[in-house]
Amino acid sequence: MSRFTVRTDDHLSVVDITDRVREHLPDDADGTATVFVRHTTAAVTVNERESRLLGDFETALADLVPDEGWAHDQLDGNADSHVRALLIGPSATLPVSDGELDLGTWQSVLLVECDGPRERAVDVRA
Repeated sequence: MSRFTVRTDDHLSVVDITDRVREHLPDDADGTATVFVRHTTAAVTVNERESRLLGDFETALADLVPDEGWAHDQLDGNADSHVRALLIGPSATLPVSDGELDLGTWQSVLLVECDGPRERAVDVRA
């Protein structure tokens, strides 16, 4: 298992971590790798990293899950972040061949920040 950190700048943002994941794969990895974010208000997914589409993801999450009106907000004010992360999930399982990610042409590994800005720990297991 290998771990790296990602610093996010906004409350809700999508960050391409594909190159960081590649750097943390063992040279002899073959089969699958799991990328896991160690937080309940962040998520990992695979999709296209085109800048307008990343903005669309952020807008869609904000539209789907209102910022306020949640019971958990009485505790620490970030229920929206937990719900957004819950919809996406904390991990992605990726194919690996000869130590390289075997992604489709337009696929990237994305960290979805739902409660930033923060520093996030990401594990790669292959």
